Amino acid sequence: MTRRLVVRTEHDDPETAAAVAAAIEPDNTDEMTTRVDGETIETTIDRETTGGLHSTADDYVVNLDVAVQCTTTNDNHDNT
Repeated sequence: MTRRLVVRTEHDDPETAAAVAAAIEPDNTDEMTTRVDGETIETTIDRETTGGLHSTADDYVVNLDVAVQCTTTNDNHDNT
């Protein structure tokens, strides 16, 4: 039985969402898909084990947080 997790995040605008998705997508495993719909990023993770799903989700959230911080930092520098 495959376990599935869908993570959806909303961002300030479509450009930010696209930039964040582009930053995290290279780290996706074969069990992950990421898509952008306007201001929303949706990543689906499918794993065979609960432990594997937990581990992949944890890595994804850390990568997502870093990408969002980098995008926010970049935006702040653009406005100064």
